[in-house]
Amino acid sequence: MGDDAGVFRALADPTRRQILQDLREGELSAGEIAARFTISAPSISRHLSVLKAAELVTERRAANRILYSLAADRLAVCVGNFLSTVCPEQIVLRQRRHRRPGAPNRDAGQQSPA
Repeated sequence: MGDDAGVFRALADPTRRQILQDLREGELSAGEIAARFTISAPSISRHLSVLKAAELVTERRAANRILYSLAADRLAVCVGNFLSTVCPEQIVLRQRRHRRPGAPNRDAGQQSPA
């Protein structure tokens, strides 16, 4: 896995952030991504290379097309690690949010409300 700094460098550019948002809808070809922007196809290709190097997108070949997908787990883990370091209380908040209803509440020694 790449370094987290690469993820934040990739996220620094608004075009790359828009590409990631567009990929939330599902897999897109390089041409489909380029058609959504007014910049040149080579510029989009460079943006995709940065996103790929940061492991924020994956690619696969389908015949003569390259299809790109969002690697959402990589983004979530990287940003989550950063937030946990900067805001340690986020760890506790995430644990409380993900606790199943009826599971023991370790903080208060009680059951969580259902």
